Amino acid sequence: MVKPVHASGPDEMPDDGGDGRTEEPRRRGGAHRKRKPPKQRSFWKELPILILVALLLTFTIQHFVARVYMIPSGSMQATLHGCPGCTPDRVLVDKVVYNFNEPEPGDVVVFHGPPAWTETDAPVTEPANPVAGFLQQVGSLIGMAPPDESDFVKRVVATGGQTVECCDDQNRVMVDGKPLDEPYLHWEQGRESEQRSFGPVEVPEDTLWMMGDNRNNSSDSRIQGTGGERGSVPVENVVGKARFIVLPPGRWGAVSDYNPQRE
Repeated sequence: MVKPVHASGPDEMPDDGGDGRTEEPRRRGGAHRKRKPPKQRSFWKELPILILVALLLTFTIQHFVARVYMIPSGSMQATLHGCPGCTPDRVLVDKVVYNFNEPEPGDVVVFHGPPAWTETDAPVTEPANPVAGFLQQVGSLIGMAPPDESDFVKRVVATGGQTVECCDDQNRVMVDGKPLDEPYLHWEQGRESEQRSFGPVEVPEDTLWMMGDNRNNSSDSRIQGTGGERGSVPVENVVGKARFIVLPPGRWGAVSDYNPQRE
């Protein structure tokens, strides 16, 4: 049986010896000992943990949400800088947007090169020094070093089911018989300002026709895989949409997604 507990009443006053003072209860274990404050960890012991947490957060964000990429070539001049002698742009690529929407004409996207784009590439050579390899991986995560996979950045010109060809009598690419409005085109000094002809090509379903803004200095869907349908890029290969130029500071700004098919 559980013994009931009652609040103290008038008849249950503690014995104070008649002088109004109560006797201090005895403490177990003798005299009271003051607790020592917890010992703080050394900063140098916590530093590896902080670095590990930062790397895990960086990996998670860049793998699922957004990642910074370095532009390795001049094929997207002057929208994105990657020209010889200049500081390559670092762009923030949104990896979430295409979970809810399909790439549209005018979008500048990063994508994994399909076999038709990479079959003639030399195999990537891994650094012999494991420390150098680790630093390269970390650098590629934050856009300070080129990624070791075959990734490309181009602009979507046409989507699956559309027919693309070049050119009309005003040197314009045509999609479904209508000329494109492409104010972002760049013509390098010393190169022809007339686009090379191709097509017509019917873009396969669930693929994209990709072209560089530096139109006569870009290995894109017109050339890769010997051109034609093999030059198109599967939608599933798209990594994300280039949103902002984050470095260098003088190049900060949004990446144009002007739709060349707008009426």
